[in-house]
Amino acid sequence: MAITYIFAVIVRFNFDVAHSLEYGAFERLPLVLVFFTIGFLVSKSYVGIIRHTSVRDAVNVFKGSFFASASLFVLSLAETNASESQGIFFIPSSIIFIHFLCTLFALIGLRFLIKYFFEIIVSSRQSSKKRVLIYGAGSSGLTTMNTLSRDIGNDFEVIGFVDDNPNKFGKAIGGLSVYSPSKVFSKNFIKKHNPDQVIISIQKTLSPQRKKEIVELCLEFGLQVKIVPPLENWIQGELSAKQIKPVRIEDLLERDPIVLDSVNISREIMDKVILVTGAAGSIGSEISRQLLHYMPKQVILLDQAESPLYDLESELKVSYPEVFKKIDFVIGDVSNHQRMNRVFDAFHPDLVFHAAAYKHVPLMESNPYESVNVNVFGTRILADLSVEYNVKKFVMVSTDKAVNPTNVMGACKRSAEIYVQSLAQKKATRTQFITTRFGNVLGSNGSVIPLFKKQIENGGPVTLTDKRITRYFMTIPEACNLVLEAGAMGNGGEIFVFDMGESVRIYDLARKMIKLSGLELDRDIEIKEIGLRPGEKLYEELLAVKENTKETHHPKILIAATKPQNHSEIVSKFEDLKHNMLREDNLKVVGAIKKIVPEFISNNSIFASLDLKKIVNE
Repeated sequence: MAITYIFAVIVRFNFDVAHSLEYGAFERLPLVLVFFTIGFLVSKSYVGIIRHTSVRDAVNVFKGSFFASASLFVLSLAETNASESQGIFFIPSSIIFIHFLCTLFALIGLRFLIKYFFEIIVSSRQSSKKRVLIYGAGSSGLTTMNTLSRDIGNDFEVIGFVDDNPNKFGKAIGGLSVYSPSKVFSKNFIKKHNPDQVIISIQKTLSPQRKKEIVELCLEFGLQVKIVPPLENWIQGELSAKQIKPVRIEDLLERDPIVLDSVNISREIMDKVILVTGAAGSIGSEISRQLLHYMPKQVILLDQAESPLYDLESELKVSYPEVFKKIDFVIGDVSNHQRMNRVFDAFHPDLVFHAAAYKHVPLMESNPYESVNVNVFGTRILADLSVEYNVKKFVMVSTDKAVNPTNVMGACKRSAEIYVQSLAQKKATRTQFITTRFGNVLGSNGSVIPLFKKQIENGGPVTLTDKRITRYFMTIPEACNLVLEAGAMGNGGEIFVFDMGESVRIYDLARKMIKLSGLELDRDIEIKEIGLRPGEKLYEELLAVKENTKETHHPKILIAATKPQNHSEIVSKFEDLKHNMLREDNLKVVGAIKKIVPEFISNNSIFASLDLKKIVNE
């Protein structure tokens, strides 16, 4: 500051030092230093780290310099008008102006010069750093670049931007070029620029389908993919380099969000007493969370698993403190009639969301008694109690494995569907029985994705039953939205199915997960076929061949048009099933299920012998 002022004085007097000394301009140097110190303290220009100098830092320097220069100019002018003699504040306007310009040039220029040399030094050490392209040349992309450059410990070198907007092609941001996707994803570009990684940094405008396309292009060219989290997840509005995470396989299976009728759902839920069974499970816990947004009168969360229910209680206590007092946590087994009767008698629920079930196909194939006891007779107990206690609606969570079942678990869920449908068709029944049917849920307990992740972390092999096997997938929130919407729109007797898009080949899923982990198939890790498990299908279905669909007000939600069920006949078959359970003979138990569900044909199971007997007898 002192140097620039002295320089300004000398320039003002045409480099005549003797004349400038006679004029007394140097005597005002302490005054100038005081005012500029105050100016820089006010503008906080001193807080910026020089190696990360930005336009904002330059603006702060300008503000501080302008404040000091303007103050000196005003005081000098006021003093001159008040007195003809030169006072302590008198500084020629020309000196003030020259000093202002010199200060800006020196301070801002010096900052950027230091930053430039720092980047040269850093770039000379970047041979081992990963070369990164940022997908998204908007404000989020720029923030990502700045975040990476500020992180001194990062191992990234940003080499450019990629964007879908043609108006940005060929432009530059922060000195880095913006490329088109077609140019980047080409052999020539990859060979010339040698990128290692792509960071997707687009907020809100990136559809799940486009995200999937970008990731698959990256994987095709051997590029690792990371993604910037949504803006609302940034720490206090600031992005951290540690928040930039690898793309998950779940991100590639997402679809455009489904917009549901929240007003209709709210009308059904608000001020109602609601019972959720299987509340500690993947689906039940998410149903519970979503219900709390609609201000129910009371929510009873029931599960037989003590520790998971305790974990849910701990979570909800923190996440929903304002409504936590409305929640009751109940330990109970849905197959215990006496216990369930006490629950209904104590709480008198208006709505029941029945998500309790045994769901693992191989385990249920080995333990058909337990599958029938919980999935069939547990559902029957709850359905009968719902009628007895005048529950308004009973919403059952079912599965695509109930369609043309090939395993005990799916056949039990279909049996439960049939029973609640038969109850719904009884004239005296006031309770509206509704069934929701969907495919595999991403991230649910026991799903294939956590298994593959663990196998990849352990170095493989990744095991799958058959390379041809396909499955439908949906997210947990989507599944629970469907359950709530079905509960709101259903009038009783319907089976709601969800338009889940295209089925996914599990082999492709495993291959992409390996690539997303930065590994190469067959070089770093292998995929091993182990054969279909007992009762497992190659392809899942959402509708049986004999079922047609009816449209609803929502294009993604359909109603399966199933044949009517005679309640008396179903009760008779259920009694036969119960009688066979007393014998504890698995073959007889499964044989009784096959009478309830004629389309149940066992696959790769010891129970396939029952189907051979059936064919011979026919």
